[in-house]
Amino acid sequence: MSLLVLGLNHRTAPVEVRERIVFDAERLPHALAALRALPGMDEALIVSTCNRTEVYAVGASGDAVCGWLVAESGGDAALADCLYRIEGPDAVRHAFSVAAGLDSMILGEPQILGQLKDAYRAAQRAGTAGGILNRLFQTTFAVAKRVRTETAIGAAAVSVASAGIQLARRVFAGFDRHTALLVGAGEMIELTARHLHAQGIGRLIIANRSASRAERIAEGLPASVIRLDALPAHLPQADLVVSSTARPGHVISFDDVVRALGERRHRPMFMLDLAVPRDIDPRVAALEDVYLYTIDDLRQVMDENVKAREAEAEVARRLIDADVLAFMAALKVRDAAPAIRELRAQAEATRDAALAEARRQLAAGQSPDAVLEQLATTLTGRLLHAPSAALREAAEAGDASLAEAAARLFRTGRDGP
Repeated sequence: MSLLVLGLNHRTAPVEVRERIVFDAERLPHALAALRALPGMDEALIVSTCNRTEVYAVGASGDAVCGWLVAESGGDAALADCLYRIEGPDAVRHAFSVAAGLDSMILGEPQILGQLKDAYRAAQRAGTAGGILNRLFQTTFAVAKRVRTETAIGAAAVSVASAGIQLARRVFAGFDRHTALLVGAGEMIELTARHLHAQGIGRLIIANRSASRAERIAEGLPASVIRLDALPAHLPQADLVVSSTARPGHVISFDDVVRALGERRHRPMFMLDLAVPRDIDPRVAALEDVYLYTIDDLRQVMDENVKAREAEAEVARRLIDADVLAFMAALKVRDAAPAIRELRAQAEATRDAALAEARRQLAAGQSPDAVLEQLATTLTGRLLHAPSAALREAAEAGDASLAEAAARLFRTGRDGP
C-alpha cells in the first residue's frame, strides 16, 4: 500500500495561506479529476475545510501531489513550506485522528466527521476512491464512532461557533438587547444561530444568496431573512456580525463597514470571520469601534477547553493505535489474497489433471492400488517441483532467506509436525 496524506492545516499555515488553496463544492469535481490524472495516481480524495486542505492519495509520489497543490494555489512556492507529508501506517493514524476530532482546532469537535463524509462521497461520485480509500474511510468512520462511544472526548466539546460566541462576550456583557447579522447558510452559521438564540440574542438577521436555505435556519428563531445584496443596508443594525460563506472575494467590504459605523455613531461592532477565504476585508481591523476576529483568533478560547479534554484524548489515541494495527493487518491479508488465489488455482489445476488421469487408468482396468500410488506420486512431484527448484537455485546463490521462508511457510524443521 502506498497511501499518502499531503496537506496543510491551522497548525502549519495561517489563514492567509490556507485561503489560497480551498476546494468548494463547485471546484471539487474538477480538482479530483485533475488529481487523478497525475502520473501513477490510482486513487485520490480531497478534504477541504476552513482549517485544513488535505489530499489522500494512493500511487502518486508526494512531489507530484505537492507540485499540483502549489499550482492550484496560483503558483505560490511558499505554500510547499506549510505542507506536511504523512505515509503508510502514520497516514492511517492521521485519518483516524482527524475523524475523531483529535487534530482539530478545538479538540474533540464533531463537525469534522461530517466534513470527511462529504469528502468521501465527493470522491465516490468522481470515481477517484478505489479499494484502499474505500476501506480506509469506512474504517475511519467506524473508529470515530467508537471513540465517541467509548470516551468522553465529545462530552464537553466546543464548536468553532460557540467559541466565537465566547469571544463576543468579551465585547458584550449580554446579548438580549443586541442584533446579530449572520452571513451564509451553512452548518457553521446554523450552529451560530442556535448558540446565539440559547444565549438570548435580541434579534437575528440571516443574509444568504439563497433565501430558502436561510429561511430553513431561521425557522423557530427570532430571525428575519435578507438576500445577500441587501447586506450593506442592514449592516448598521448589527452589533454582532458572523460570516461564513464559500464565496470568493470579500462579501463585506471596507467601505460597507465604514458607512455602517457612521450610522452607528461609535457603538461597538463585533465581527467574526469564520470563512476561508475570508469574507470580511481584513483592513476593517484597523477601524475604531470594530472588533474583528478571524477563525485563527479563536485559538485562545480553544486552548482553554483543550486542557479539560486532554485526558480523554489520550484514551482515544490508545484506541486509535490499536485500530491502526488492525487496519494494517487487514490490508496485508488483502495484499496477499491474489497470491493465495493463484497458488490455490494452480494446485487445483494440478489435482484435476492428476485425478482425470487416474480415472482413465481405472477405466482401463488397472489395479486401484497401483492407480492410487501413481496419483499420490504424481501430485507430490508436480506440487513440489517449482518450489524445490527455486530452493535449489537460492541455495546455489547463497541465499538462505528463501529456505527460512519455506520452513516457516510449510512448518518444517523443529517446529514442524
